[in-house]
Amino acid sequence: MADFARSTDPAVQAQLDRLTLLSPGADVLGLGRITRLLERVGKPHLRLPPVLHVAGTNGKGSTCAFLRAALEAAGLRVHVYSSPHLVRFNERIRLAGTLIDDATLAPLLAEVLDAGGDIGASFFEVTTAAAFLAFARTPADACVIEVGLGGRLDATNVVPAPIATGIAQLGIDHQAFLGDTLPQIAREKAGIAKAGVPLVTMRYAPEIAAVVAAAGVPVLAEGADWECAVEGDRLIYRDAKGMVETPLPTLSGPHQPGNLALAIAMLRHQDTLAAPETALAAAATSARWPARMQRLGDGPLTALLPAGTPVWLDGGHNAAAGTAIAGTVAEVAADRPCHLVLGMLANKDPEGLIAPLAARLASVTTVPIPGHAHHAPAELAALVERLGVPLSGTAENVADALRATAERIEGGPPSAVLILGSLYLAGVVLEANGELPD
Repeated sequence: MADFARSTDPAVQAQLDRLTLLSPGADVLGLGRITRLLERVGKPHLRLPPVLHVAGTNGKGSTCAFLRAALEAAGLRVHVYSSPHLVRFNERIRLAGTLIDDATLAPLLAEVLDAGGDIGASFFEVTTAAAFLAFARTPADACVIEVGLGGRLDATNVVPAPIATGIAQLGIDHQAFLGDTLPQIAREKAGIAKAGVPLVTMRYAPEIAAVVAAAGVPVLAEGADWECAVEGDRLIYRDAKGMVETPLPTLSGPHQPGNLALAIAMLRHQDTLAAPETALAAAATSARWPARMQRLGDGPLTALLPAGTPVWLDGGHNAAAGTAIAGTVAEVAADRPCHLVLGMLANKDPEGLIAPLAARLASVTTVPIPGHAHHAPAELAALVERLGVPLSGTAENVADALRATAERIEGGPPSAVLILGSLYLAGVVLEANGELPD
């Protein structure tokens, strides 16, 4: 269903409507369709600037944000392909530092659909082809490409020779496509490996590291080939070339130093792009990645709560994300009672997300996710009760949930509010609060 993409530009919307009609309407893994589609539009994937390719269950988007920030701090022009978008489809394609504009996007989508509308390509395959076509035509010094789903059979995996590949944190997610165990998932993620190209990874358990090593390429693993540590307010990174010291990331959470270190390791283990230590340090404070423990600013939604109530937004939707968010909450919310607004897609695991947070929650209000197959708020509420978390009920939307939360907070101790469970829900929240990603 075109990934529910909508645009205020009529020309772009017309192409998204075409895509809705022509695509199979679901995730479809495999490289056959994307290869045929790219051949019909001139094989743009063979004419990209140097590519950094990143996979992972959690953290791959943040790693890409750090890569982009470091390269731009080094004075380079950077293309970025990421997914999903939060509010506007344009967020998926960044051309030489700037989100693609509607005047460029509409004819680009039309060109790809005209060339391959009979192939039955998925939404993601069409948008990948459009992104690669834009990247090949627009001068830049580098491409940062985030894997969409998995790695081995992901549409982005047609790039033949990236300058470096990376795998961020691994966890259980997308089991219908990737398998039910971490070794199975690791095998799919490691499928982005290319002969002679460094594969940079975080520290994994031995059985997972063995699966990644079986990819048969040079693996540069945290703990063996590079390491990082937080010392006070600094990140200390070390590898065979020496030490790099940076500020701690502005992005919230105790997991973000690890994502920054992965980006640094990828840049330091390739020889095509120059990223001096000053640029690596600048990336720590200049990287932006919306809806990843993002504190919302003043806007129509936050105004519904008592003045001074911090509201944190995250699209995390699995157990690994729950653990990371719990660590962040311990930092940013201190001893404040936390009130959760929760909405999740039907194919996600609510218990895995909520369990690490349960002890910190003073209330939970469950909501639907408009336009998507989601866990019914009443079903989520029943699960919350089984976990022993104080349930406050259901609401028809986030605004109503925040109004109900405000009544509970009023007159009590200073509190914090979390809105979690889905990047699609996060997009609704950002739009409603007037904070469009740029």
